[in-house]
Amino acid sequence: MVKKATEEEKGVLEQFMFPYYHIAKRIPLLPGKNNIQFEAGLFGVTEEELKKYRENYDENAREAALEILKDDDIVDCLDKLPMDGEETIVAFGDSNTEDAQGWFTILKHVLEISTEKANFNFINAGVSYNTTSEALRRIDRDVVIHEPDWVIIALGTFDAQRLNIAPDRTLLPLSETWENIETIQSILEARVENPLVWITPAPVIHEMLEENLLYDFTIKPQDLSQVQEVVSGKQGAIIDSSSKRMGEKEPQAWNYLPDGLHHSLSGHMETVKSIIKKLALPKDSA
Repeated sequence: MVKKATEEEKGVLEQFMFPYYHIAKRIPLLPGKNNIQFEAGLFGVTEEELKKYRENYDENAREAALEILKDDDIVDCLDKLPMDGEETIVAFGDSNTEDAQGWFTILKHVLEISTEKANFNFINAGVSYNTTSEALRRIDRDVVIHEPDWVIIALGTFDAQRLNIAPDRTLLPLSETWENIETIQSILEARVENPLVWITPAPVIHEMLEENLLYDFTIKPQDLSQVQEVVSGKQGAIIDSSSKRMGEKEPQAWNYLPDGLHHSLSGHMETVKSIIKKLALPKDSA
């Protein structure tokens, strides 16, 4: 007998699991990975419930895209983007990239709505909680294989985590993060015609994160700021180099879920607007 999730469990799954966990990404060799009935059974919900959750996430992202398109400045920027609607665009990141209603899905809707005869190929290569080491290991099968025209990279947040069981060090030393980022850059620059797009890790509200019982780690601002500096020093288009998109003076809680780590729709919208504004700049200034 399959145990069904309780209503309380479904609430947690809806907010913290379903948007960030796609089994085909985690276990690519698993038979039945693309069978939604099988996937729903693992979560203890029905196939219809899982479909409904995912439809809701996509609709939320589309509504966020429509809200962004009410901004005349953004519309003007969209006219200046160096894209013709035929490109393959890959997002290579961690949780906030994999998020089913996250920045990449919102950006997808913005570009599809605003581009006449759009025929983009959007590949979400985000895997939740990935460090740069884990991402580097899968770069060939998840990014390079698609022969992308554009790659948007959003990594580094989880390199800076400190496990509760071993709080005296970050999970990855900064030197390893630097080497991983350098390797990712060299691999992709040799294969992608357009400049790489780097999104700096957004700040984390670590007080909220520490209070959340779902996690066995924390992320301190001083650790994350070092990773932000590494990413900001890369070649290509740097999105939010000062890491201020979630709040000018400090990160604002409304841009986050209650864990202080994952972004709300408003937070994701800020990332999308930052991407569009940056890519609309003349090539020499991007």
